[in-house]
Amino acid sequence: MSHAVSSAVHEKPAILGGSRLRKKPFSSWPVTKPSMIERLKEVLESGQWGVGSPYIEEFEKAFAEFVGVAHCGSCVNGTEAITVALRAGGIRQGDEVLTSPYTFIGTITPVMGMGAIPRFVDISEKDYLMDTDRLKGEINENTKAIIPVHIAGCPVNMDRILEVAKRHDLLVVEDCAQAHGAEWRGKRVGSLGHLGTFSFQTSKNMSSGEGGAVTTNDKDLWRGIFAAKNCGRVPEGVWYGHESYGTNLRLSAFQAVILKEQISTVDLENVHRHENAVYLRDLLREIEGIEAVAVDPEGVTRHAHHLVLFRYDSSEFGGLHRNHFVKACQAEGIPVDEGYVPIYSQGAVHQFAEWPYIKPVLQSRGIDYGKMHFPVVERITRDEGLWFHQAVLLGTKSDMESIAEAFMKIQKHAEALKNALEN
Repeated sequence: MSHAVSSAVHEKPAILGGSRLRKKPFSSWPVTKPSMIERLKEVLESGQWGVGSPYIEEFEKAFAEFVGVAHCGSCVNGTEAITVALRAGGIRQGDEVLTSPYTFIGTITPVMGMGAIPRFVDISEKDYLMDTDRLKGEINENTKAIIPVHIAGCPVNMDRILEVAKRHDLLVVEDCAQAHGAEWRGKRVGSLGHLGTFSFQTSKNMSSGEGGAVTTNDKDLWRGIFAAKNCGRVPEGVWYGHESYGTNLRLSAFQAVILKEQISTVDLENVHRHENAVYLRDLLREIEGIEAVAVDPEGVTRHAHHLVLFRYDSSEFGGLHRNHFVKACQAEGIPVDEGYVPIYSQGAVHQFAEWPYIKPVLQSRGIDYGKMHFPVVERITRDEGLWFHQAVLLGTKSDMESIAEAFMKIQKHAEALKNALEN
């Protein structure tokens, strides 16, 4: 390695009773800024805490400008942002929506909640994103929308998504929950599809604890967004006029000002994350069996690095299973996680398949979630995939070096770990 390797690499692993390699915690998240305190006080004293507050409109206009779109509607969270987008886009019961099987359940609970049918496209080994070469083969006469998920802050190949969508007249709703500020060929995610959805949950690169937003350049879709999250009202209508189906999914003014104060810093933070991600990738190149995934993909002009993705090869670690490698890392103070499981294997999806008005539809179309098999996502989630969250990348190069050193320590003692943890 290009830096001096700590002698701790040669010590017994912490999980076997040795010393913990890293005792200092990584960077914490979210981070409070003094300006947030002042803005919160301003809102509190104004008495304009919710519906109709100018602070909410201020954030929506600023976020629309940040994304590069004409319209933004804020809402309660990223999951309901997808609900709002699908309603605005006219998705109805029985429509099929294609997305990635490697994502958070919140990508598809809005689909299921509307009585639409989630379908899946396997992921690519190179970046864990939807494999756009497989997309066309999953489209049928019932397909009405695609939800490309920009996992880890890395944009999906939107050229290919939009090409296929246009050919088949499909709605494109970008799931940008992990990708604030990311860009595909110089355009921000959330501005490329018909609609973009964002989450501001605690872990996200922009956070207000909870919160979400929907973006679009289409005025008619904007009217649908307004109605879906605002009790079915239309922008120019009377207050107690409800012209279409909608519910109350509005953001509060307190969340709006917290988010507004982060717009000016998220790009700088993403640059910091990217610099550390590149440095860590280069360190890991010297460790057989660990590969950083999708750090500088072609077409991605800005990566948000909400997650740092890895590929693990147990054969280079004496056959130590991925899950035991994770436990050994965590014992050394490195917050590595196994990541997602295939979304179609989740109990929630199987319960959905038994709903009385859904079950006959699935049977008539030959859809059986229990028999679905997408080999790449299954291998990644079972054996190879690893990640840690974005706050780790907000630290120093020394922090990145400690991650590499922990991986080396575990590799050096892999046989002892395998014997202790797997026997």
